[in-house]
Amino acid sequence: MRSQSGTTQGPLVLGIETSCDETGVGLVRGTTLLADAIASSVDEHARFGGVVPEVASRAHLEAMVPTIERACETAEVRLDDVDAIAVTSGPGLAGALLVGVAAAKALAIGLGKPIYGVNHLAAHVAVDQLEHGPLPEPCLALLVSGGHSSLLEVADVTVGVQPLGATIDDAAGEAFDKVARLLGLPFPGGPHIDRQAREGQVTIDFPRGLTSRRDLERHRFDFSFSGLKTAVARWVEARQASGEPVPVADVAASFQEAVCDVLVRKALDAAAERGIEDLLIGGGVAANSRLRAMAVERAGARGVRVRVPRPGLCTDNGAMVAALGAELVARGRQPSALDLPADSSMPITTVVA
Repeated sequence: MRSQSGTTQGPLVLGIETSCDETGVGLVRGTTLLADAIASSVDEHARFGGVVPEVASRAHLEAMVPTIERACETAEVRLDDVDAIAVTSGPGLAGALLVGVAAAKALAIGLGKPIYGVNHLAAHVAVDQLEHGPLPEPCLALLVSGGHSSLLEVADVTVGVQPLGATIDDAAGEAFDKVARLLGLPFPGGPHIDRQAREGQVTIDFPRGLTSRRDLERHRFDFSFSGLKTAVARWVEARQASGEPVPVADVAASFQEAVCDVLVRKALDAAAERGIEDLLIGGGVAANSRLRAMAVERAGARGVRVRVPRPGLCTDNGAMVAALGAELVARGRQPSALDLPADSSMPITTVVA
């Protein structure tokens, strides 16, 4: 897979991503994507209804070498050609992160190349450069995934990111998974909710978390989807108790509308407050068709430009790690020490470990 944007000049960086259940290896030269190889263990977790950390770690161990080899073959490069190694240092599942960090350290030592332990969330921001060119500075980033719902002000993605808001309980992607399970849909829930919603109508007025006047005083740009998930569960249970069939497509559409409404509303309010005219949406939930359409429609009405990578670059992948690594190298940022940690709770304010 090759990007049509960017330049063929610049440092060649290999990126490794193992924060959750996907082993991702990307190769980026400058801002050109040369390879994005992924080995997913999602099928192994499906029967449990969620990601099992020990299973994910084992899958990373088994997939690491073959995925690196596949990326190099796709890019038609040798490991000796690489100028630097970038790896997700955090946040994520501790055991899964350890596999990636250990592999990256071994490559850095064996090849004699610098290593950059990078922040997973900052990488989700940087990956957009592979498709749409240099990031506007500043820009606002709305990152939405199974573990995160974050609003970030990004002045320079290689230096630091200012958090404006975050999830205080269930992240949006987690809520998608849980509601999908309530509706009898497979894991992961996001794509299945999206697909069902296209066949349904928004007929149920589910609550919008942290949007009341009182909530906005304390949590203006924060997110909460736990109450929404509970409201869906109670609605479905009441329907079942009455002996009526559950209109899965309508429930999916109504739930999805509530999530997207809150995400877009808060993002655009933050953009207005901070005087920012560019909104970047990333993370796995950014692949949701309704979120994309709603963001573009509402942002356009308020004079805000929206950038969303193609769905394949929204989910966890090695390309995003390589993209951030390439930007760090290009800007002359200091690499990490070889004793860099795997930090499961790495703060977004730390871009490089």
